[in-house]
Amino acid sequence: MTSFPTITAAVAALIGLLAVFLAARVIVFRVRFKVNAGDGGHAPLAQAIRAHANLVEHVPLALIVLAFAEASVPAWRWLIMLLGAVLLIARLASAWGLSHSLEGSTGRQAGAGLTQVVTVLASLLVLYRAALMM
Repeated sequence: MTSFPTITAAVAALIGLLAVFLAARVIVFRVRFKVNAGDGGHAPLAQAIRAHANLVEHVPLALIVLAFAEASVPAWRWLIMLLGAVLLIARLASAWGLSHSLEGSTGRQAGAGLTQVVTVLASLLVLYRAALMM
């Protein structure tokens, strides 16, 4: 039985708001520094660009496999909620870390690592369910 992935949809909506916030920061810095493309050598703009780009690079796949996991293994809603919460926390930590420095930071490392954990676990749930249905 499959259903609309409401948990993943809520997580996606919250991360969507984060994405808009991060994009707005890029726009504000571009206007402030009068830079149309690239970062113009301005560290705050480079950090804002990287924070937004990192989210856009890593979140779509995580949300896709999370939605498939939610739709295919409805009995494990608690696990989907946990993975969704971890993904949201991971992306907030990553955005915070990248917004403060382009160097390695605890927030950036935790965000990257936890996003990968969510993606792997959700992928394994989907593969588990797929194997049961074959």
